[in-house]
Amino acid sequence: MEEKIRHLLTSVVHPETGQDIVGSGFIEHIASGAGKITVVLRFAKARDPFAVKIKNQAEEILRREFPQQNVMVVIKEGGAAPRPEPKLKTTTGGIAKVIAVASGKGGVGKSTVTANLAVALRNMGYRVGILDADIYGPSMPTMFGVEGYQPASDEEGTPRIYPALSMGVKVMSIGFFINPKDALIWRGPMATNALRQLTHQTDWGELDFLLIDMPPGTGDIHLSLMQDLKISGAIIVSTPQKIALADVRRGIGMFRAKQINIPVLGIVENMAWFTPAELPANRYYIFGKGGAQELARSENIPLLAEIPLIQSVREAADAGMPVATQESTSAAFYTGLAKNLVTELEKTGH
Repeated sequence: MEEKIRHLLTSVVHPETGQDIVGSGFIEHIASGAGKITVVLRFAKARDPFAVKIKNQAEEILRREFPQQNVMVVIKEGGAAPRPEPKLKTTTGGIAKVIAVASGKGGVGKSTVTANLAVALRNMGYRVGILDADIYGPSMPTMFGVEGYQPASDEEGTPRIYPALSMGVKVMSIGFFINPKDALIWRGPMATNALRQLTHQTDWGELDFLLIDMPPGTGDIHLSLMQDLKISGAIIVSTPQKIALADVRRGIGMFRAKQINIPVLGIVENMAWFTPAELPANRYYIFGKGGAQELARSENIPLLAEIPLIQSVREAADAGMPVATQESTSAAFYTGLAKNLVTELEKTGH
């Protein structure tokens, strides 16, 4: 019975580490007999903030499985640290710079900016990859025309997963592993573990830039990525709307937090204005004007680009051919963004 109890408790995950309490070495003792089950949990950290939550989860699981038994889970603190995790084997050693592309909220065109920035950097002669970390809304397979791609893998030695290669850009996305029609319902630790596997087992090879298309907002996935990878800097995409800019401030705060301390290289103001094709001299500021510029000034970070709302950008993304692949006025905005990003990286020395 004790082995069964241990197996059941592998489903209890510590929210801070994303690891189960059995594999992490938190179970000090299990006893069963005479209608009673006792489990002793030893936490390395004194006053672990998740201890009571974990205790309650463990008791609930065991009472559900053993309704006739008297279940008691006991917490002890300050003991020996849990077994250290084996050093993570990673395929990211050949990546020179990792850039996080983030947004305070959804719907601001972050993924479109990421895809076109990647192509613009490739056009400048850089070797580029994209990690589609927007795990609940992966869009890179569509934007690069590789929806049907099924990643090959190699289990010999260090396990490797081979990314798609489209327009000279290496692309890895959770979208390659799920049916687009299926809803992806994952708890935070499941999502972060899946993303960790994609990050460290993808055969990236030698890259000058790995762009990470982050999920909107701030949360577990962001923290996991920032702890797992040496990120050179972040750029934040926003529209000029006040509500979007308020969320951008929170995003800047996350990257600047003492425990994270990742340079914010600049802001990209997307959908800055609209110019109809038949009136090329006109600009209509649908979402407001100059908001991101003012925010960049107040936060003392650069405004890397102002990109207008252009129909051809949307059409190109839907067709699986980012507009930056073309010689056009639209593509020039992303070329400017790529050049400004490289300049900021040179200034910061990252």
